[in-house]
Amino acid sequence: MKLGIIGLPGAGKSTVFDALTKNISGAEHKGQDRIAAIRVPDDRVDTLSRMFKPQKTIYAQVEYFLPGIKKDRPGDPSLWNSLQDCDALLHVVRNHAAYGFEKPAPAEDFSNLDQELILADMVVAENRLERIAQDHKRGKKMDKEEHDLLIECRRMLENETPVRKNPDLSSAPKLRGFAFLSAKPVLVLFNNEDDDDRLPQAEGPIAQEARLVVRGKLEQELAQMSAEEAAEFLNEFDIPASAMDRVIQQSYQVLNLISFFTIISNEVRAWALKRGTPALEAAGVIHSDMKIGFIRAEVVSYQDLTDAGSYAEAKKRGTVRLEGKAYEVQDGDILQFRFNV
Repeated sequence: MKLGIIGLPGAGKSTVFDALTKNISGAEHKGQDRIAAIRVPDDRVDTLSRMFKPQKTIYAQVEYFLPGIKKDRPGDPSLWNSLQDCDALLHVVRNHAAYGFEKPAPAEDFSNLDQELILADMVVAENRLERIAQDHKRGKKMDKEEHDLLIECRRMLENETPVRKNPDLSSAPKLRGFAFLSAKPVLVLFNNEDDDDRLPQAEGPIAQEARLVVRGKLEQELAQMSAEEAAEFLNEFDIPASAMDRVIQQSYQVLNLISFFTIISNEVRAWALKRGTPALEAAGVIHSDMKIGFIRAEVVSYQDLTDAGSYAEAKKRGTVRLEGKAYEVQDGDILQFRFNV
């Protein structure tokens, strides 16, 4: 999972990046692309590791990408290009006072930058439709499905509506290669004052998005503390969990992701997967050979395994079962794939 961080100047993107990644930037990174991989906290992985005592314990990972803005221009085309391979966008919106800036206007700021995404997508859609029309005049057969999807995209964009508002359109395989920015799921992060944990009133387009409050400066400090200091800090400022934990949790919800686990002789590992994915596709996430030679998936839920206390006991209880290709993997499933290549 790769999450791109966007926002208008002064929103506090770098501060939020530092808070999420525990990686203080410093002036030397100004204007440069920054990326950091963070493991996804999951108590279930810890429990399985204690139970099976593997040589390796591997958590799922989330990548945060903060594009450098050399000209301080949110609409710089190179900025948008660098975000195309992100799975979702974290839109940081200023909700704090800042020197040289007017009073915070979160809803307006969000709409202004969202319109930049829409305009960028409009250019992509128009260019492709023009090329399709030119090729058609030369006698090349038109891909009607692609053409019709692009026409619908253009209609939405002309109405200043992001493509993500139509789930069927935003997930259409024929449009995947265009990497429309307004088609990506969005999580809005209100960057509040240190002493303000309230979600601001939302009106207009921003009210339709998933929203979360972070106190960037405060949580930037938190990210640099030891575990003991952080626990005291969270309690003192009445923060339920760190920004890192809360953003990861909410990002999973926005992307409709679940976690499943694999256990082999020397490794316990967590994997992120789209909810509703069949076992055959889950096997392919691990290795293409598993998908090609798929026979069956041996499945036990995390709860059933921990209730039993061991894999052998879970088998005795009959809670370990065999499932076929079409089985929808559930959050917390522990899978062993039987395959033959």
